[in-house]
Order: sequence, then structure tokens, then C-alpha cells
Amino acid sequence: MKVFKFGGASVRDGAGIRNLYDIIAGENDRLTVVVSALGKTTNALEEVHRAWRSGDSSLQSECKAIADYHLEVASGLLGDNSHDVASLAGMLSSFSGSLTERKQGEFDHDYDMIVSMGEIWSTFIVEAYLRSMGLKTRWHDIRKLFVTDERHREAGILWDETSAAVKGAFDFHDADIYVTQGFIGATLSGEVTTLGREGSDYTAAVIANILDAERVVVWKDVPGIMNADPKWLPSAVTLAHISYNEAVEMTFSGAKVIHPKTIKPLHNKKIPMHVRSFADRTAPGTVISEEAPLGKMEPVLVKKEGQILISILPRDLSFVMGENLAALFHILACQGIKVNLVQAGAVSINICADHEEPKIGKVLEELRKDYTILYNDGAEMLTVRHFTPEAVDAVTGGREVLLSQTTRNSVRMVVR
Repeated sequence: MKVFKFGGASVRDGAGIRNLYDIIAGENDRLTVVVSALGKTTNALEEVHRAWRSGDSSLQSECKAIADYHLEVASGLLGDNSHDVASLAGMLSSFSGSLTERKQGEFDHDYDMIVSMGEIWSTFIVEAYLRSMGLKTRWHDIRKLFVTDERHREAGILWDETSAAVKGAFDFHDADIYVTQGFIGATLSGEVTTLGREGSDYTAAVIANILDAERVVVWKDVPGIMNADPKWLPSAVTLAHISYNEAVEMTFSGAKVIHPKTIKPLHNKKIPMHVRSFADRTAPGTVISEEAPLGKMEPVLVKKEGQILISILPRDLSFVMGENLAALFHILACQGIKVNLVQAGAVSINICADHEEPKIGKVLEELRKDYTILYNDGAEMLTVRHFTPEAVDAVTGGREVLLSQTTRNSVRMVVR
């Protein structure tokens, strides 16, 4: 059994979904297919969330644009008179109507409630099309199978409950191909949660772990994992093979090819992941596995935007005391802040983190009660793995370096 995952770019239109069918139809093995929201739907739903909470008059037009997009894709694949298209139209109408009736709650809770719907609609369309083409498929609502804690927007999997539910649902007694959603789950009480932006890769890895899959194949709009984002550095090359450890380092540093949580469930069962191009199925792509590749590694360059560098200074010169550090990181953890770099001195500590509002604002407010705070927003974190002087110069030329750390194998810099 294999797990295939298709990102939003691969299912952004009818042609993409037909290509998905061609890929799947060529497989003889049992498949679980994890699908992201169509195209940029998650971004569009984030705008719906913003408009709904702010009372913006654009809410209904934004909802209509999303509905029209999905219905156009579905009708092109299934025909205007399809029962599945009618069902989809009802789902979309119900979603729009619910926003006029529902009272607002906590920010992250409402985010998950709204943004999670993109995966529901996309998988409904994909499964209906695969079924219409004669494949023996079944659609599963992953919100009834992936049981999570109550951390909205960054939920953790409750493994015992999730394993039991997934094994019971994906038994291949009633289908050869299961289609389900990435990125989402639900608490024990049924509240919808999300696993973190781009979390569909993680969903695929968790399912593969639970079902002891032979491999995970992630189909993307790139030829594989590259040593840099080609939009940033056009000279980037595809890496044929990397180890689990290398993949973890890359994703922690901000590489967006796979979700940071993805590797551990695969590593635990020694399940390889293949990252391949949905546009060129003959291309070998990249293999991620336990073994490290032979030979010298290419420098790997990663840029992580949207960073804030926070300098925290105690008022009594006692910052190095353990209890102060524990209190500081407790504040960060309570707000779910992703810390990407820490540099400690005798009387100060510098932290580079994702600048996510309102979380960062709450952290700064809390820290100012006991510390003097300085910060630089609009920063970027640059990481060079397997660095050479030339590689470091290539990414820092003309930039102001606010902070730098060097280890045996990596250089990390916060720049602006």
C-alpha cells in the first residue's frame, strides 16, 4: 500500500485533476490519496476569515468567488447536471450561510472552522471524478479519524485514538483507493482543528505510519527537493537523495517543500518519501530515506521570511538564571510561537521567531512586564547547510546581518 499526496498546485483546475487521475490509474497497488485545497483556496479562506471577523463588506463577494471557482472545476469534470455537483453547491451555500448565523469565538478556533473547508471541497470533487472514471474509490472525512488536542492552527495528533480510527476506516475492504483530506482533524469533542500551514504532508506521513505503507509519494509543482528555491536562486539544482536528518534540518530552517512534522512518523517506521513532479511523471525526483547520500553534499540555501528578531534584556542583570529562562520560554510556548534561532549572552537573549499576529503582540506585551524589549521586524532568516564561503556570500551580499550563528555544518543569519 502506498500513500500519495497532491498539493494545491496540482489540483488547481480540471486539467490538474485529470492529471491526478492519470497518475493514479497507472498504479496497480492500493492507494490512500491525500489532497490539499484547490489552488490558492486556503489563502482565499484566510481572507474570508479576516473579512468575517472584521465585518468587512467584501465577505459575501469573497465567498461567492470561492464557490464559483469550485463549481466551475467540478462542472468541467462531472457535467452541470451531475448529482455530485448539486451536492457540492449545497455544501458551498451552507458554508456561506453559516457565517451570517454563527457568533464569533476565539481567533484561532474560528480560523480552523473556516480554513479547513477547502480540503473538504477539493477531496469531494476529486473522489467524485475518480469514481466517475470507473475507479473503485471511497471518500473519508479525516475530521472523524484524526483525533487531535485542542491547539488550534497547530494541533497535535492523539496517536492512540487516531491509529484505531484510521486502521478501522482504511481497511481496503470496500475500495481500492481512499481519498481524504490533509491538514485537518478534530478534537475528541468534535471541534475542527488544523495541523499547521502546509500540514497535508504530515497527514500523509501519519497515515503511512499507521498503515505501514511501502512509501509516501508527494506530488508537487517542482522536480523534487532542490538545494534552494529556484525563484530566489535560479541556479538551484535538484537533490536526488537526502537523509531524514537533512530533511528535518531543511524544514526547520524554513524550506517549504515538505512540512516540518512530516519526517518523524516516516523515520519511526523507516518509510521512504519520494518527492516528484506531477507535471513530469518520468522525472526521478528526490528520495528521502534513512541512508545518507554518498559523496559531498551541495550547499543547501534556505530563506525564511516574515521573521522578527527580539532582544530581551533583564532589568537586574540576572538573565542567565535558569528560572528566568524557563519563564521566558514558557511565555513563548503558551502562545505557540515558533522559535527558529536563539542566541544567549550574559545579560541578554536574542530570539528569532515567525512574526505571527496576534501571537507575537501578546508575547511582547507579556515580556515587557519584566524585561526591556527591543525588536526588528520585517527580517529574514538565511540558512546555509554544508556551507562554503561562496555560498554564504551569494545570499548575504548587500544585506545587513543582525545576528549570525555558525556550527560545524551550518550558518544561520538574521538579515534585513
